[in-house]
Amino acid sequence: MKKPPFYKSLQYAIKGILSIIRTERNFQYHLLGLLLNLFLIVVLQLTSTDTALIILACFTVLVTEMLNTAIEKICDFIEPNFNPKIGFIKDLAAGAVLLATIGAIAVGVLVYWRYLY
Repeated sequence: MKKPPFYKSLQYAIKGILSIIRTERNFQYHLLGLLLNLFLIVVLQLTSTDTALIILACFTVLVTEMLNTAIEKICDFIEPNFNPKIGFIKDLAAGAVLLATIGAIAVGVLVYWRYLY
């Protein structure tokens, strides 16, 4: 199978990002969190290091949410009916998002604390 040219691969990736933005509520919430953080970065005039930490934490959550969604879609395709083993796999993927979110909140508290108090 011939690999598509780079611009086509980029188009497919953008299509995937736009699709998850349109269809997945949790991703929309996480994206809203990123936008709120970008606003706070500008308003509070964070240092470049603090900005990098916040952006990295936000994108970690977005990436894990995308991977979680991909795992859920694969599981639903493989086994459309309820299956406890598939449920366990989905729970693991959701747990990864939760851990990433807890980590991002911890980073946010540690970074923003200095600017707010």
